Amino acid sequence: MSTQSSDAVYGFGVIGALIYFITTSPTFGEKLLGVLKALVWPAYLVYHLLKFFKIG
Repeated sequence: MSTQSSDAVYGFGVIGALIYFITTSPTFGEKLLGVLKALVWPAYLVYHLLKFFKIG
């Protein structure tokens, strides 16, 4: 997988996460937190996958 393809997949993931977190947040503060969550969701996902598989 080339770097450009990986970047595109990550970009679509961030956009999708932004849409999800912003539309499900009732207050402005939660929407702002959702923007931050959208930027770090891959790290959160990897952390919990490693924890689930008892690797990390």
